[in-house]
Amino acid sequence: MHIRLIRNEAQHEAALREIETLWGAQEGSEAGDRLDVLVTLVEKYESERWPIEPLDPVSAIEAAMAMNGYSRSELAALIGQPRATEILGRKRALTLPMIRKIASKWHVPEKILVQEYAISKTG
Repeated sequence: MHIRLIRNEAQHEAALREIETLWGAQEGSEAGDRLDVLVTLVEKYESERWPIEPLDPVSAIEAAMAMNGYSRSELAALIGQPRATEILGRKRALTLPMIRKIASKWHVPEKILVQEYAISKTG
């Protein structure tokens, strides 16, 4: 089994093509082991090439709204109209009761919502 690190886009594409041909290989077989190694190498290359920045609390709320089709009015119903506007406008920080409601009802992880984030200083 001759496998090398993935260092460029051409090697990445070649690894993806080989993964496609090996997909469904029996676990523990030579082909299955090759598939596992290639997937690990591709994941490493992709995470270094295209890193994903963690979301801040407001971005996480906006992502939950987009993914689940929630509206600003639904956020307002959950935490209050003035607060929803201030939170989304980054003029006010989330409070612990707001975090608990959003985490409970919208299933946004609390560990994301409790992070510090920048608040706008302008009025």
